[in-house]
Amino acid sequence: MRGFSLLETLLLATGPWFRLPDFGVGGKTDVQRPNFVVILVDDMGWGDLGANVGESKDTVHLDQMAAEGMRFVDFHAAASTCSPSRASLLTGRLGIRNGVTHNFAVTSVGGLPLNETTLAEVLREAGYATGVIGKWHLGHAGPYHPNFRGFDYYFGIPYSHDMGCTDTPGYNWPPCPPCPREPGSPSHRVKDCYTDIAVPLFENLRIVEQPVNLTRLADRYVQKAAGFIRWAREQGVPFLLYLAPAAMHVPLPTAQGEAAGPDPYRAGLRALDRMLGRIKDQVDAAGRGTTLLWFSGDNGPWARKCQLAGSVGPFLGAWQTRQGGSAAKQTTWEGGHRVPAFAYWPGHIPANVTSPALLSSLDIFPTLVSLAGARLPSWRRYDGLDVSEVLLGRSQVGHEVLVHPNSGVARPPGDLQVVRWKSYKALHHTGGAEACDGTLGPERRHRPPLIFNLAQDSSEGEALDPQSPEYLTALPGLSAALDTVLQDVASDNISVADYSHDAGAVPCCDPLGVACRCPDPGP
Repeated sequence: MRGFSLLETLLLATGPWFRLPDFGVGGKTDVQRPNFVVILVDDMGWGDLGANVGESKDTVHLDQMAAEGMRFVDFHAAASTCSPSRASLLTGRLGIRNGVTHNFAVTSVGGLPLNETTLAEVLREAGYATGVIGKWHLGHAGPYHPNFRGFDYYFGIPYSHDMGCTDTPGYNWPPCPPCPREPGSPSHRVKDCYTDIAVPLFENLRIVEQPVNLTRLADRYVQKAAGFIRWAREQGVPFLLYLAPAAMHVPLPTAQGEAAGPDPYRAGLRALDRMLGRIKDQVDAAGRGTTLLWFSGDNGPWARKCQLAGSVGPFLGAWQTRQGGSAAKQTTWEGGHRVPAFAYWPGHIPANVTSPALLSSLDIFPTLVSLAGARLPSWRRYDGLDVSEVLLGRSQVGHEVLVHPNSGVARPPGDLQVVRWKSYKALHHTGGAEACDGTLGPERRHRPPLIFNLAQDSSEGEALDPQSPEYLTALPGLSAALDTVLQDVASDNISVADYSHDAGAVPCCDPLGVACRCPDPGP
């Protein structure tokens, strides 16, 4: 990775808590302003949350939080792959506006465009302490690092834990090749390392461990989250903690060896559930009712992983799967973007409520800004809504219209060709991602579009007959909704992400080594 600037060097020299903002007179927290914990889980399916399917064997802590808060059953990620989903959550804007339309790589030079404003930047300006723990995946080189995108504190990995080698046989996905044979060795022994770059663990700008020790990662995330919450309380300021665990992208090994058992996915789900239960305990210990915790997935399950993938629940995308391919992650079928979600805020959000409102991760940005008493930047247009009234139990009205951008590779990334209007969904293009059996559903263009009534056909099994009265009634509303969004985007101030690649952008604590290595600093 390229050398540090003078500013970065100064930040590195000041330790893990490198910034103490000016939080106003007396540094006292306004008791009317809540703390925020936003949890974004990787590749967790709608059907993985026990509360959604009537079972709670693997997600007992999450189910309890959902029971003590408000569960959202029609909640959608803003995209069905990692980087676009995360960029939209942090900006309240679709990828076609914020520029992030597909994933960044280990060698990516760029990231979330610098002229985009993040949730952390807005809340920090309003006097919040801001921290991110976990997977970033929005750029790691230079100014794209989270410490330069509004976050006072960062502890985590810069991208998915299967991007580059993990040094843990069985958990490299896809498998990493071994290093070249050791020169001069009579036995031609293979070194215990990999030719690809190992995943680094950052604390602020410094790589503190490489390759990351996955068996300890969850415990360290809990420790760092507790430390951040404690630090914010000591400063007397409200806080935003954005927590993005590595799970459930690829099962993580645990100290107890659970992930190596007969059902690694469910074992990993239980481990994730325990970790998030511990986070909730930290939140409650800091003052029950003072913190809004908002949980969701970043996209649907990764079907090509077969038994290592989660469940889409009833959102099968049956029309597509009959033709081959997956209808989950990387697609615009419901299983790709409808995700588990709930909000927990004792004393404010009514308990044991299931909301049918049509909501999106796009709504997190404007809603938290509103609850913090801050203002949205006026030079941008937003796709998310302030849904405070829904959270507080005063309304069941969310979006009337949502668009679902293409996240695959056959069509232009970010392309808006799928629209939801009320209970109807129109698909102008269809196609599946790679399925467990290796099939890839064909890309097809539909003129007129396929239309499904999700209120009656959540599995998207049978498209409405184009000659039926219901189809002819729904089509004008769907067409007008999509046209309105496309016209608004065309006249907006949009950004363009840099997706160029350079080996010099790879984060490595030992760039001269065959594979990256740096000392393990301990707990």
